Amino acid sequence: MVELAPSILSADFARLADEVAAAECGGGSVIHVDVMDGHFVPNITLGPPIVKSLRKYTKLPLDCHLMIENPDQFIPDFAEAGANWVSVHYEACRHLHRSLELIAQHGMEPAVVINPATSVDLLIPVLGMVHHVLVMSVNPGFGGQKFIPYSLSKLRRLKELRQELGLSYRIEVDGGVAHDTVSRVVEAGAELLVAGNAVFGAGHAERDARSLLDAARRAAKLAA
Repeated sequence: MVELAPSILSADFARLADEVAAAECGGGSVIHVDVMDGHFVPNITLGPPIVKSLRKYTKLPLDCHLMIENPDQFIPDFAEAGANWVSVHYEACRHLHRSLELIAQHGMEPAVVINPATSVDLLIPVLGMVHHVLVMSVNPGFGGQKFIPYSLSKLRRLKELRQELGLSYRIEVDGGVAHDTVSRVVEAGAELLVAGNAVFGAGHAERDARSLLDAARRAAKLAA
């Protein structure tokens, strides 16, 4: 089933609880939290205190995407703050297997992320460990970037591998997901759609979340 994961990176932080509630009313079923440290990516965003605060206002899963160096150091803090899913970058983890195990040991769903230049096949050894795989369809660090088209082949490859290996991980995509790209990403195999600007950018989160999710579900029906 296709789900929408609104990314609070593009929300109005002065009205964050209201923005999240509006996105949820529009059909968002997972809240995506982009965590950036200014080292692994060229931007600084938020950390466990915001997750802890957000936890009070929504019962939806909090999907924390750690775009940070040394993620193992912070995994316990995100667990304590109330995160449900935690994804770490292949490129940031010296011992990826250990990092994924650490997430699971703290009661959260582990996931792995790959940047645009990273091959899907490098993930084969850990695919059996993860709840989902997140394909970055832009270079991470900033919202509002243009979708990178060759990301579609990576989504298709993940779908093929899941069938070949008999696994059940979900396929998530983040970056440039909007009305002009959503049909293609869904047809390629994406099921968890991270969208920031397309949901929050115009200031009508409920309306725009619903519109984007409707378009995604229409594409899913056509692809079935």
